[in-house]
Amino acid sequence: MTTVKQMFSADELAARIEVLAADIATKVSGKLTVIGVLKGSFVFLADLVRALDRAGLPSHVEFLRLSSYGNKQKASGDVVLIGGYPDVNDDRTVLLVDDIVDSGNSIAYAMKLLEAGGTTKIMTCTLLDKPSRREAEVTVDFVGFTIPDEFVVGYGIDYAEDYRSLPYLGMVEKEDA
Repeated sequence: MTTVKQMFSADELAARIEVLAADIATKVSGKLTVIGVLKGSFVFLADLVRALDRAGLPSHVEFLRLSSYGNKQKASGDVVLIGGYPDVNDDRTVLLVDDIVDSGNSIAYAMKLLEAGGTTKIMTCTLLDKPSRREAEVTVDFVGFTIPDEFVVGYGIDYAEDYRSLPYLGMVEKEDA
């Protein structure tokens, strides 16, 4: 059985997202398209776009579905695009939103896809950053929390498709056979 220890409560997440949105709103001028990397970012993305609107920066929303984990606790290193390419208007700033940046491979892959499609104004945002696991050379513009090398779940982030519905972020502590 898997045990999950809370790292960040729902209230802590909500407060941090308001601060992130205010910061983003001061640094983005013009129109914004927010692209969420699915599936893990969907809860964070929903809260972030509402906070951006409250901060005076309404946005269009698109999604990009990538896979690098499968049912494992460690990214495979191979990133795969699943589904279609997001609808991006060239005159908008794109905010690429991911749930967690650890190896950096997924966000680097997504940025290259967008650049290849002609997007020139790309900024990045992640709820969780694990710089100790970085493989790809990426810089994240907006970070919710920097965390140690722990496997986390909740708030949209899964382990083998479980735990996404937790209202908080937790660390997977133990798994019995």
